[in-house]
Amino acid sequence: MILYPAMDLMAGRVVRLAQGRFDDATTYPADPGEALAAFAAAGATWAHVVDLDGARAGAPVQHDLIARLASQAPLKLQVAGGIRTREHIARLLDAGAARIVIGSLAVKDPDRVRAFLAEFGGDRITLSLDVRILDGTPEVATAGWTEDSGVSLWDIAALYPDARHLLLTDIGRDGMLQGPNFALLEDAAARLPHLAIQASGGVSSLEDLARLRTAGAIVGKALWEGRIDLAEALNACA
Repeated sequence: MILYPAMDLMAGRVVRLAQGRFDDATTYPADPGEALAAFAAAGATWAHVVDLDGARAGAPVQHDLIARLASQAPLKLQVAGGIRTREHIARLLDAGAARIVIGSLAVKDPDRVRAFLAEFGGDRITLSLDVRILDGTPEVATAGWTEDSGVSLWDIAALYPDARHLLLTDIGRDGMLQGPNFALLEDAAARLPHLAIQASGGVSSLEDLARLRTAGAIVGKALWEGRIDLAEALNACA
């Protein structure tokens, strides 16, 4: 399992949100470039970097910074936030990003996202679907979790037979350090065997990581708050 230490950026600073709420942000003193170097020094081969300003605006805001980080980072970057056009994708890939995350657009404009997959390839695009569990059904939320699509995870995933990577977040667990939604992740792995699923939301301990059976795991707040040591976490995922 690949561990993706996560770094969320707002106005060029490292932050973490609680359940995606911009009014509930914790700011950390780390320099973004130094943080990525520290991830690599601990043994990480990937990092997950999010432009939160771009995610909120629905258009690139910090892409100059992220492009610079991608060109200099000593590990592979999976980049998210405000990415809407092929030009956004091409610029970040040209700068050195290894994989681009597409979120709300996968729900709102499937034809465009299928075109991205056809042009750039399934290994360069990660679909990101954020879900709320409503009456037992994982319903996809969009626009930074502020809108409900009314469509299930399964129906959206079915639109992308050529996708290869899926970042799956249970909104209720994200940033809360309460453990992942193992039942959802196991169900998704069984129903969507063609997708390499990245578990996101709630990872708070080495035991959580050891229990996961997904292709990858995103770990953010637990790392930044010192609940998980990155080197130990990488060993747990090996």
